[in-house]
Amino acid sequence: MTKRIGAIVLAAGFSRRFGSQKLIQKLPNGNNVLKQTIERIQAAIPNIEIVTTQELSVYFTHQTYGVNIFPNAKQGIGATLAFGISHSNNWDACLICLADMPFIKTETYRSIASLLQKSNIVTPWYKENRGNPVGFGSQFFSELMALDGDIGANNIVKSHANAVLRLDLSDRGILLDIDTPADLEKYKSLA
Repeated sequence: MTKRIGAIVLAAGFSRRFGSQKLIQKLPNGNNVLKQTIERIQAAIPNIEIVTTQELSVYFTHQTYGVNIFPNAKQGIGATLAFGISHSNNWDACLICLADMPFIKTETYRSIASLLQKSNIVTPWYKENRGNPVGFGSQFFSELMALDGDIGANNIVKSHANAVLRLDLSDRGILLDIDTPADLEKYKSLA
């Protein structure tokens, strides 16, 4: 039986620290942050559900993935993640991806997906730092759907340490999210 693996892409933030919408900022290769992130995920994971806001939904045109507008995104990442998992379409496992991480290599998404099972959690590591995306088997979906507010899934990972599979990678991109204009300038050479 083939595993059904999907990706939930969280694209519902408000870019407060950036000062303008960071997801539409251009990278040196001509892509914007959002487009590059999605292209890299989509090259590895065929089933994608985006969680976004009404304001950002205009940037998702001609898509081959689900676009889910979360009207309560201001409640925080936990609430947004819970909403995203509710669109997991009977998947056996999924990767929780952040839209502001355009430098993760496609092969990284593939590697995480290949290790996922219904009953495990896969965490990517670069040197001694845990990064994103984290993969969750469907056994943990009910706990993810119970998240609320601005607390993400870290407590779920910690409370199920015996189910966590550590994946050591050479992809520094798993640590590089764009929060400020300085982050974008510093990381642009990786595009």
